[in-house]
Parts: sequence; structure tokens; C-alpha cells
Amino acid sequence: MTKDEILEKLQDVFRDVFEDDELTIHRASSADDVEGWDSLMHVSLMINVERAFKAKFSTTQVASLKNVGELVDLLESRQAGASGGPA
Repeated sequence: MTKDEILEKLQDVFRDVFEDDELTIHRASSADDVEGWDSLMHVSLMINVERAFKAKFSTTQVASLKNVGELVDLLESRQAGASGGPA
């Protein structure tokens, strides 16, 4: 899955979690850019991301994410590692 495909799939997860079919995210998007993205919604978002991508993240990994782009990169590295490529 390419970074663009990951971002597109994340877009669907964000729209579902935030119940906003018009929500548009970009690599630079962060909690400051999305209405309602507080700590409680962040937990719900990450649970839904883990389900959608069949991935698990440590608390440290989740806490270190600064924006959507870093989440895309993390998901891409997880997929590369799962397929035997470089992690």
C-alpha cells in the first residue's frame, strides 16, 4: 500500500470516527486542525486505525505522533515489516 493509499484509507477512518463526511485530512493535519480531536477522540481514532490496518501500536509510538503524515509513515513501515521488507 502506498502512502497515498494509506492516507486515503485514513481519510475514511477519520470521517467515521469524527462523524463528518466532509472532513479532509492531509499529511500536515494534526489535532489542532480537526474539530473535536481531543485526547478521548484520539484514543478512539487510534483504536479504529489499528482495526482498519490490522496493526498494533505502543503507547510510546502513539504519543510521539505529531501529525497525520507521521501516522502514515508509521503505518507504511509496519506494512513493510510485515511483508518482509525493511521496517
